[in-house]
Amino acid sequence: MGLAVHQPAVRTPQRISLAEALALGTEAWDGLVAGAQSPSPFMSWAWHRAWANSAPAFEVAETEVFTLRGADGSLRALLPLRLQRIPFRRVSVRALTWAMGDIGCPDELDIPASPDTDWAAVAAAFDVLPWQVVILSNLAERASNAERLCAALESRGHIARHYPLWICPRLALPPTWDAYLASLSANRRQILRRRERALRRNHAVTLTDYPEGRVEEGWAHLMLLHQRRWNGAGGGAFQDPRCEQLQLHFAREMAKQQRLWLSTLDVDGQPAAAWYGFTAGDAVHYYQSGRDPRWKQASVGQVLMGMMIQRAIARGFRAFHFLRGDDRYKRQWTTDRHRTREVVIFRSGWGGRWLRALDAMAELRGKVASRRE
Repeated sequence: MGLAVHQPAVRTPQRISLAEALALGTEAWDGLVAGAQSPSPFMSWAWHRAWANSAPAFEVAETEVFTLRGADGSLRALLPLRLQRIPFRRVSVRALTWAMGDIGCPDELDIPASPDTDWAAVAAAFDVLPWQVVILSNLAERASNAERLCAALESRGHIARHYPLWICPRLALPPTWDAYLASLSANRRQILRRRERALRRNHAVTLTDYPEGRVEEGWAHLMLLHQRRWNGAGGGAFQDPRCEQLQLHFAREMAKQQRLWLSTLDVDGQPAAAWYGFTAGDAVHYYQSGRDPRWKQASVGQVLMGMMIQRAIARGFRAFHFLRGDDRYKRQWTTDRHRTREVVIFRSGWGGRWLRALDAMAELRGKVASRRE
């Protein structure tokens, strides 16, 4: 009987283009995202496809994806990154950052990777590139894969610093809507019940969904009502045309996967409020909304939000993410606040020490300024 031959695991990460990485397909990419401790729709295949379709060509060309495979050829990790010059503490540096940047406000991120990822190999592959800092922004509180990468880079002599970023309210969903209402104050509970009842008593009220095949129709309602919400002043999440284009591409992909929640609250046959979000794993992510100011007194936006939370509970979701921003209207729905963070990794050597000194001085200036306020 001959000796069994054991094929060693593939330990060397490969750098491929974003187009090649997207060609791997949704299943390979999103299988890693789903396995993360904090799976984020903004790390998905669909988000990066939408970003590639809306980004300037030079940004797409600058993007490389670090991929790591096991001995069986299966994908173990992928990191879409871009090496670019950016201003950092008033100086220009070569930074390795998320490819997608902050366009569209992606939140609660982590690196798509399996539990057996060889982070030492990934860190060694990083060192081949001429970066001065690695900046991973908008990380989830429990971004365990990013933490493992940081530890691997620190073991090679680099220095990591962590900074708090955005507050992201979150609602842990109970098993029933009545159980959620019972968790609220008596006054808040009465307000929610009274507003929906009053609207239904005086008007014909329907909830209209816009799945694949009707995305363009629903999107037009969302844009119009969002603009009206801001009184045409150019504010809101879609004032950057590139952001709107990115989100529309993403909404189309979410619709194909039956993960899009794009709805209007129609009053007497006309859309009075619109709601846009999507699902990932056991969570619903609320992204943006709009409403007709003529229905402000009827609180159509709040009524619609309540309907979407009821839907999330009825469909068995475990969490409702309000994403970035500690807005007052979000605090009316939940008191649970999570915070994203940013990690900056300074390269070892005198150059890294100089940048760390600049960073420390900037932090000190910020503290002094806040005390004066």
